[in-house]
Amino acid sequence: MAPIASREAKTHFPALLKRVQEGEHITITKHGVPVAVLSPVEAKKGKSREDAIEAMRAFGRGRTLPEGMTFKDMIDEGRRY
Repeated sequence: MAPIASREAKTHFPALLKRVQEGEHITITKHGVPVAVLSPVEAKKGKSREDAIEAMRAFGRGRTLPEGMTFKDMIDEGRRY
């Protein structure tokens, strides 16, 4: 796609965003010099929420509190800092 002048980009910004949402990369120029590129945000490729919850559960399996410490003691300890 041909570069777009900054003034034209300002005037037609909503239309440019729509084109970017559709996957287009748009170069914006100022006095003919490229100064910015509008491009779509890449989708995050990570764990799903369910995978993250299961990972936390797996981490906690088989772990116990230190001798003589209650869960409330741990919460209170964490609040001090």
